[in-house]
Amino acid sequence: MRPMPAEDVQKKLEDILAVFSRSENNELAHINQFRIICMRTEGSKANAYARIWNLPKIWQVALSVGAFYIIEVVSPHYDKLPEEEKTKVLIHELLHIPKNFSGALRPHNGRIKIDRRNVERLYKIYCKQKSKEGEVR
Repeated sequence: MRPMPAEDVQKKLEDILAVFSRSENNELAHINQFRIICMRTEGSKANAYARIWNLPKIWQVALSVGAFYIIEVVSPHYDKLPEEEKTKVLIHELLHIPKNFSGALRPHNGRIKIDRRNVERLYKIYCKQKSKEGEVR
């Protein structure tokens, strides 16, 4: 597995968070984009399009740092997706970040469900805001 910075994914993530920050219902307001690092891996045997990694509390305390997250996109699975699906994958990964941005991760079946329905709902909000701004996707 070869990890490398994914500047294109980082820009897409920043766009998603910026669009939500301008929407009436910013459900991602708790996310600090400066503490999320996007990476691309090649050579992974994972079937996933992407994964999110956290920095557990014990590491935060030991290193005297705050919470950080890494969103890893798995190439070539993620890279082959159309732009719409790439956006949905990133929204899915962002949903794993809890409201307190603690460094923990939300499970798929927690109080807030991380499923296709919730991702689609947020994607519609994203598209609606983009179209308001004249950037139809």
